[in-house]
Amino acid sequence: MSSGRYSHGHLRFLHGNYDPVMTATTRRGLRAKLDGKRVVVCVGAGGVGKTTTSAALALGLAARGQKVAVVTIDPARRLASALGLQELSGDPRQIEPARLSAQGVEVSGELWAMMLDAKRTFDEIVARLAADEDAREEILANPVYRELSTAVAGSHELSAIAKLYELYEEHDFDVIVLDTPPSRNALDFLNAPTRLLGFLEGRALQVFLAPGGLTARLFGRGTALVFSIFARVTGIDMLAELSRFFRSLGGVIDGFGERTRGVAALLRAPETAFLIVTSPEPEPAREAVFLSDRLASAGMHRGDLIVNRVHEGGLLGRSATDVQALLAPELGDALAARVAGNLADFDVLVRRDRETIARLCGAMELRRPLLVPHLDEEVQDLLGLSRVAEHLFA
Repeated sequence: MSSGRYSHGHLRFLHGNYDPVMTATTRRGLRAKLDGKRVVVCVGAGGVGKTTTSAALALGLAARGQKVAVVTIDPARRLASALGLQELSGDPRQIEPARLSAQGVEVSGELWAMMLDAKRTFDEIVARLAADEDAREEILANPVYRELSTAVAGSHELSAIAKLYELYEEHDFDVIVLDTPPSRNALDFLNAPTRLLGFLEGRALQVFLAPGGLTARLFGRGTALVFSIFARVTGIDMLAELSRFFRSLGGVIDGFGERTRGVAALLRAPETAFLIVTSPEPEPAREAVFLSDRLASAGMHRGDLIVNRVHEGGLLGRSATDVQALLAPELGDALAARVAGNLADFDVLVRRDRETIARLCGAMELRRPLLVPHLDEEVQDLLGLSRVAEHLFA
């Protein structure tokens, strides 16, 4: 919107400071709120700048001396672009200080980033938890495992659990920042430990772990006939493969269950905080309230609300006519009228954002959220991320 050029350029002429509701002085210190937190999970609707916020948050913490890993389970791969990289690997990779310095960004800590590789994560779990090499190879080679691990990789949920546990338990990161998919899918991720434990400890799995004859009887004659026809057509005895797969999996179930219980506890632990990211648009704001309620009902700690792309300034309580009169001596009548008109249009967005933020504060019982202003340009590099970080840590 062209009004942004005029409104931001002339606000200080109209008023000594920006609207006090929107100034940095109202943004409470995020670093103090995250003190002692080792896991920070960013959740929110799609299209609100959640991935950018996650990366900026990690960069801000690293700039303040911490060793930080930022992880995305969003298959859109936007995090790599935000960090100025072509791609991210399935292992934490340090963003080289020289790359940061080249864009004018200095950090006294370390910034690491990774993109979750779900299939690889599952394979690594098997390799770690299998009793021996023969057991590991039997599971990895089983066609049922190959199909199952690939299918689950599409959801990213269970592998995210395992990777989060690994990063928390086996690495020395001060903070792990987790970027998640849009809100409803993020809730699937948060609920995944409970669902997985239900499966691992449930009777259904015990049926598959039973000897093949019992499994076949429980399937019934009709299902057994289908498997028999499938075996003749494809050469694969699916019932036998299923039975072998689950029996071979028995050796890793206890270890995987232990990890899952650990993550379920970690998500509710005092050292974990959930940051809800939204924008002043109506639908994302409703999603933010929904997420806040779900987090509270699940016993998880909401760290704060971050509202991105907040419009600031506008007419600052004046009429367009008054603003035009104030600007005319400096700009001339024609240009002053254009500026006042643009500021009036911009003021509509400012008032909408203020009303939305007030409703959010009321619904979520907050005094003030963290506000990141609407920027004139898209964040496409590390320098842009550092500017967002400045607002987050103001």
